Amino acid sequence: PPPPPPPPLFQAEDGIRDDLEGLVGSEMCIRDSYTVEAMRLFLSRLEPGGILAVTRWLKVPPRDSLKLAATMIQAMRLDGVADPGARLLIIRSWNTFTMLVRNGKFSATDLEAVREFSNARFFDTAYYPSMPETEANRFNRLDRPWIFEGVRELLGPEAADYASSYKFQIRPATDDRPYFFHFFKWRVLPEVLALRERGGAGLIEWSYIVLLATLAQAVLVGFLLILLPLVLTGRGDSSGRPRLMGSYFFALGMAFLFVEMAFIQKFILFLSHPLYAVAVVLAGVLVFAGLGSGYSARFARTGSNTWLNPVMLAVAGLSILVLVYLALRPWVFEHFAGYADWVRISICLALIAPLAFCMGMPFPLGLRRLAETAPAFIPWAWGINGFASVISAALATLLALHFGFTTVLLLALMLYVLAAALFSRAD
Repeated sequence: PPPPPPPPLFQAEDGIRDDLEGLVGSEMCIRDSYTVEAMRLFLSRLEPGGILAVTRWLKVPPRDSLKLAATMIQAMRLDGVADPGARLLIIRSWNTFTMLVRNGKFSATDLEAVREFSNARFFDTAYYPSMPETEANRFNRLDRPWIFEGVRELLGPEAADYASSYKFQIRPATDDRPYFFHFFKWRVLPEVLALRERGGAGLIEWSYIVLLATLAQAVLVGFLLILLPLVLTGRGDSSGRPRLMGSYFFALGMAFLFVEMAFIQKFILFLSHPLYAVAVVLAGVLVFAGLGSGYSARFARTGSNTWLNPVMLAVAGLSILVLVYLALRPWVFEHFAGYADWVRISICLALIAPLAFCMGMPFPLGLRRLAETAPAFIPWAWGINGFASVISAALATLLALHFGFTTVLLLALMLYVLAAALFSRAD
């Protein structure tokens, strides 16, 4: 005889029934956006009783399962849900897990359907409201019911301490720090290296190590080819002015790429694809910074007061624009995200243009100053600026991983202010 149909998972008020297989295979399964803001948006689109389903590969020890749970819990708490655990449900197989989040509490009938479904197909119920620990680790056994214990802790009052003490980074990702797949913690590295002969190397988040290695390589090669010859030839410390101007060009190189990297990441969300963001930001910054460089000659002889020098004026304008950008960006992105591509690209260029115009002025103004006071130092200025530009790309990503892209932009602003101060002292 044909096998019996799968038991119903949910009985909605209107009589519509969905089994778990149909639900997991539906278009509601989210595969790309894993930030708190994204989850809040997804959950806000649910009708009463509606369900958001997310299925991912299971990593052991658990990483993305607990990080996704922490993200969902924070999203619900920010939306005023008093008991997020009553709306959360997780089942797992030997290599995948599925998380369900409902707009409303799961009923006793729902939970019974989940248990029947899981038992019939040898899925483990990893978490559901009021679930006993004995149900968490029956078919696809781990040494401990890690997901059940983790979700229980993340729902409790000591969630922050648990996430801090956990061996992997499970703090929720946000739009400002959108690196959901960053799980690396330094204190775990000695432990996994000690287990390398038993497969421990597979637990290392190599993308983070590669990023660090890239930064270290850039610093080493730049020091050997640029900074060390500069020191050995004595060009960096004779009268003090070249040394100050060298620091000036280093700060400009760091700040310029910090802004560029932050804008690329921010515009990925708005333009819906990294390729679009890279193309628009690079084209916009290079074109309008070039226009600013060409226009900078008009500022070359502005005043003799060091507080009104042309670099200070450009940095003042840049600072105002960065603060205005940080204040307006969320509103602009929210209100224009659904418009056509050409509209969103135009908005991005409008945001980039005045900022990049100001960013293009300090470098040629510094070269003009060197041409008048220390022309032999001009090649070194180019080299120092290029060295800073190379290391700042990797450094900006590392800083964003730990502190967010808003912090990267504010650091860029501080570096521009420092450059303006160095320019004034070099008079």
